[in-house]
Amino acid sequence: MPQPDRAQVVVVPPGEGSGYWAGAPSAVRSGDHIYLAYRLRRPLRDGRGYAIVIARSADGVELETIDVLEKDHIGAESLERPGLVRRPDGGWRLYVSGATPGTLHWWVDAIDAPDPSGFSSSGRRRPTLPGDAVTAMKDPVVSWDGEQWHLWVCCHPLPDPAEADRMVTRYATSRDGIDWDWHGVALEGRPGRWDQRGTRITSVLHHGTSSFAYYDGRASAAENWDERTGIAVGDGSGHFQAYGAEPVGAGQDGSGALRYVSAVPLNGEGHRLYYEASRPDGAHDLRTELVPAR
Repeated sequence: MPQPDRAQVVVVPPGEGSGYWAGAPSAVRSGDHIYLAYRLRRPLRDGRGYAIVIARSADGVELETIDVLEKDHIGAESLERPGLVRRPDGGWRLYVSGATPGTLHWWVDAIDAPDPSGFSSSGRRRPTLPGDAVTAMKDPVVSWDGEQWHLWVCCHPLPDPAEADRMVTRYATSRDGIDWDWHGVALEGRPGRWDQRGTRITSVLHHGTSSFAYYDGRASAAENWDERTGIAVGDGSGHFQAYGAEPVGAGQDGSGALRYVSAVPLNGEGHRLYYEASRPDGAHDLRTELVPAR
């Protein structure tokens, strides 16, 4: 479980106070390095999510920036959590969530590059999750299992602006990671619980025939941007059930944000977690912690 008191800050936010965030990470281990995509954000008045940073680390803590993708690159009003994956042909793919200017709508494009330093210069950007007039899609979690692609994506309802913060996670599969076959809701909130307003899967792990997911949840619209982390158990079909009555991760005082957990398996040596967590001044920083194998 995430333990903020043992975590290290690896990226500080671009300013002090509410609305300045460094976080929303997506981490992948390849060879001797961990590659990390994360989002930088300013307050609403200053442009919201303005950049996706791609970094590389040999020890999981010291990060070297190798690429930066700015929101104007895809014509977005704001950027949300990216999804970084290694393609089965050895190349790389970045799923980028963009906000349609002047609306509550979000969409996701896929950018392919031969290595993680080439996304900003790549011309291979393709629509993959356009959403529609009634659904916004963002924050994808994507994986390849050797036979097909798997997707868990956060979906928001658009018809009533007062309800657009609600969220569920939907599940899909694909042969190419671009065009998707949909299999319904993978995880949704529980009435009367801490996650009743919405659930967003942020990382999926497999162990033998078992699987579990970290997810973000909130109880009310007032907790938007201050989600806490829960655990959900999979049934092998890509669908999950929330586990336990309380969140497993929250800010250091037991409240506040601890969200977007991305877990990286370390070849039998445990896992390294990356996540976004709130500070006392209201800003969010990007943190990591090592979870040893038991």
